[in-house]
Amino acid sequence: MLPSMASRPMPAPLDEFGWIASLRSLTGGDNRALDLADDAAVLPARPGFDLVISKDAMVEGVHFPVGERADVIARRLLRTSLSDLAAKAAEPFGYFLLTAWPPDRGEGDRAAFRAGLEADGREFGLVLLGGDTVATPGPLVVSATVLGWTAEGRAVPRRGARAGDALIICGPIGDGWLGLQAAQGKLADPGEILAARYRLPTPLLALRDALVKYANAAADVSDGLIADAGHVAKASGLGFSLELADMPLSPEVRAWCDSQDRSRALTALAAGGDDYALVCAVDPDLGAGFLAAVESAHIPAARAGTFEVAAGMRIAVDGRPVAPTTTGWSHS
Repeated sequence: MLPSMASRPMPAPLDEFGWIASLRSLTGGDNRALDLADDAAVLPARPGFDLVISKDAMVEGVHFPVGERADVIARRLLRTSLSDLAAKAAEPFGYFLLTAWPPDRGEGDRAAFRAGLEADGREFGLVLLGGDTVATPGPLVVSATVLGWTAEGRAVPRRGARAGDALIICGPIGDGWLGLQAAQGKLADPGEILAARYRLPTPLLALRDALVKYANAAADVSDGLIADAGHVAKASGLGFSLELADMPLSPEVRAWCDSQDRSRALTALAAGGDDYALVCAVDPDLGAGFLAAVESAHIPAARAGTFEVAAGMRIAVDGRPVAPTTTGWSHS
């Protein structure tokens, strides 16, 4: 079970400027934020580095359950956004925030949301640089724009895979999909282990050095492993093959899988999404070194396929071809 976040008193009255004032300490005194007193932030150029920027949004009832705790929403927002920086091998440093508060989310929710931002800002080295807040008739909408640095020219692209590259998965697959079902009460989850992994995924920022050294391409697994492997392949002008039996699985997901039809279960896990693992393209001669580097960070990893010249996807379970009815989440 997730611990409740301590709330701090909010300035009164609870209006736009009171909310902004309550966030001011989250800047950590960083001069780039201009004390949240301006309508912009100023980011000085950093010689020898590239600025990596990614934006994500979440809508209540779509990206998190209706009535979800506000501190969890804030932390999930930052963590899922940071997963995009992890895939680029970027070192995060700041973010811009948008909140659209409906009338059923009052002062306590805003205080809890702020506490969640503070907790994960401290954990991941993020400072608030600015943003906007508005009112809405509903539902709750939140968005973060996260920023990070990479050495100049060293950001890991999505379109860099080469024919013959190993398709390597970093991080377990299926925890997010099963965790959502557990959070919705549709799946038994002793200790709420899977639900906690869905609510608070861990961005794989610890793999930054390994990605820079070994990966030709990478993407985070948010839409679903099959879909996101396909995104890397398509961006690189390639196809791919994927053996689902080789996916890294947590003990809890493996136990669930063992109780199901194996082929159907593995296919569902590979299309489920919300894992925030990484799918990477690595020169096959460097695959062993990359796997060792990932596992030294205590992150499970496995080679599960190959990027190929032939377009399209070739999915198998234990060597037998399967035809998934869905490859992952669609935003359309």
